[in-house]
Amino acid sequence: MLDATRSPLHPSARETLLAALDAGWADPRRLHREGRQARLLLDRARESLAASLGVRPDELSFHPSGAHALRTGVAGLRHARRRVGSRLITSAVDQAVLLHEAHEADPDSTPLLVDNLGRLSPDTLHEALVAGPPAAAVALQHANGEVGTVQPLEDLFSVCRAAGLPLLVDGTSSLGRLETPQSHDALVGDAATVAGPPLGVLVVRTGTRFDLPGPRWEPEHGREPADPWVPLALAAAEAWQQAVHTRDSEAASARLLVDQIRTAAAGVPDVDVVGDPSDRLPHVVTFSALYVDGESIVDALDRLGIVVASGSACTSSRLEPSHVLAAMGALTHGNVRVTLPLESVSPHRAADVEALCRELPGVITDLRDRLGVSDL
Repeated sequence: MLDATRSPLHPSARETLLAALDAGWADPRRLHREGRQARLLLDRARESLAASLGVRPDELSFHPSGAHALRTGVAGLRHARRRVGSRLITSAVDQAVLLHEAHEADPDSTPLLVDNLGRLSPDTLHEALVAGPPAAAVALQHANGEVGTVQPLEDLFSVCRAAGLPLLVDGTSSLGRLETPQSHDALVGDAATVAGPPLGVLVVRTGTRFDLPGPRWEPEHGREPADPWVPLALAAAEAWQQAVHTRDSEAASARLLVDQIRTAAAGVPDVDVVGDPSDRLPHVVTFSALYVDGESIVDALDRLGIVVASGSACTSSRLEPSHVLAAMGALTHGNVRVTLPLESVSPHRAADVEALCRELPGVITDLRDRLGVSDL
């Protein structure tokens, strides 16, 4: 399997989840014995996950998904600064959920342009802050989950600090795979990135102005109407702990495999490998093949038992070009995206990569032959 946007649970996370079904099933807000036990376990999960991310437990909240955590983070930052401005600044390669939030905040705003590697320049951010109407917050990704490029967060954070604007960092593709960034006012992650359950986390630094609109809730520091299901929180914390423990060796192994894919793809005529070749996520690569569409490549590889994803559609249900690739000026069709799962849940991934590298040239050549474009 070479498409790990969702993967099986890490074995330790699975064991934790199963054990917690008996120990942590109760409502942690109840005062009976089972409720107090569930509260204790939830507190332990929060402390463990906070330690993995290098933040304080009282800064971290659990959310139903990474996308939900992103929306909550944006809402809290914007509402707290509603008297300053309403605009949310994002880049053209950020997730669709952030682009939607920015459009909702200001329909006339446009996301910031990036270079052909998918990287946002601090100068571009500075110019947008100086020239545009007042903004409430900036929301940018740590690294792109489609092409892997890492953003210069320290420099971008410095621009935000100079302008007095909070920076929310989207780490849903990177937390647990790269060292946790420290240049942020708010940080979002998803346990699914590290072979945990799909559970989002939101970190809001102490001292950051944060105030959600609507009623005031008690759970999750007032950021959610209900506590998370305790077994999921425990499994997420365990998955993150395991990922941090093996992060360096995992990243080194994944980077070598991705380098193999990059070399094999670049060796096929009229195939471009996109994204930064070095300053990138260790486990992600996307390449674009001229004359053929990504879905056809994915289908052909699937028939050979090789599971990858197409980067030519923004979502699986809407056959639209990838906004990330369009923003980079890359081919928006004929794209294949590989997201390596952790070795702990995919012990045969090296063999899968070898199979992909071996079969890819023939698959693309055969598809081009069928279309009669081999000699173009």
